[in-house]
Amino acid sequence: MALYALDNVDDALDATRAFLTPVDRTTWVKLALVTLFVGGPGANFGGSQYSAGGNGGGPGTVPPADFGPRAWLLAAGIVGVVVLLALAFSFVGSVMEFVFVESLRNRTVTVRRYWSRRWRQGARLFGFRVVLGLFTLGAVLLFAAPFALSLLGFDAGFVPTGGALLGLLVVLLPVFVVLAVVVSLVDGFTTAFVVPIMLLEDCGVLDGWRRLWPTIPAQWTQYLAYVVAGFFLSLFGGLLVAVVTAVLAFALLVPFGLLFGLGIALLVFVAEPLGIAALVVFGLCYALAVVAAAALAQAPVQTYLRYYALLVLGDVDPALDLIPDQRRAVRAEDGDPVV
Repeated sequence: MALYALDNVDDALDATRAFLTPVDRTTWVKLALVTLFVGGPGANFGGSQYSAGGNGGGPGTVPPADFGPRAWLLAAGIVGVVVLLALAFSFVGSVMEFVFVESLRNRTVTVRRYWSRRWRQGARLFGFRVVLGLFTLGAVLLFAAPFALSLLGFDAGFVPTGGALLGLLVVLLPVFVVLAVVVSLVDGFTTAFVVPIMLLEDCGVLDGWRRLWPTIPAQWTQYLAYVVAGFFLSLFGGLLVAVVTAVLAFALLVPFGLLFGLGIALLVFVAEPLGIAALVVFGLCYALAVVAAAALAQAPVQTYLRYYALLVLGDVDPALDLIPDQRRAVRAEDGDPVV
């Protein structure tokens, strides 16, 4: 039995090459903007901890920090702004999933038109991702609660300690691993397969899953092969993007190094505030340039990975083929029969 995940490795490369060549600057810039949200880095949120001292007051002791209402209000405001920015980024990324697939389907990158046509479906995908994220966060907090309470020194009958805590860890760790795998598969399949189904049948996320689900038990070996092959392809693509981005970031240090030198000169010989302001501006410009370089580097990688998923989906169920023209073109070049 042929494995579509292996057969489509070369076909996805041919489809990507046909889409991105001849090189068109406008297409690449638009595609880089789309993939910046689709395949861009996520946001990691970490908590801050502090410990207050006891009632010491002798010489050399540091008085405990006194966090008043204003400080807590400021902290809450900062956290709120960060969360809102993360949600806004996630919403844009959800809509861009449809813009991306529409661009690959029609072989034309038109952000405004596809956005206006698909933003409602993007909002549904955003809601699904939020619910999935909240479920995952709740499960993690539930698993971590006994250990956190034990570390914080809560002495209550329902808080395990010692051997009971270790036994609970042994029981919960496999459950947590299974949960992480399931959530990753649900999120990955939603992006790779459900989004194209939503485009094809103009439906919501749950209807897309209802359409996809019967094919999974029927063709589970094909999906398993896709998961394994897709993992290694994504890993290789990520390493490739990292290397190219590092090379471009190093190359950008040549012009920006001159600007940084100018900022240092202003700092030393002219005025310290002016030099600091110049260094901050040049630093921000350099960071934006590196982000733009990373987006350009990952555009072909993300295009390849998405074409790969679309080709596998169409082979698993021809009724779900979103790119029949591209499939026929690449397989005609290879001399393969096209069904």
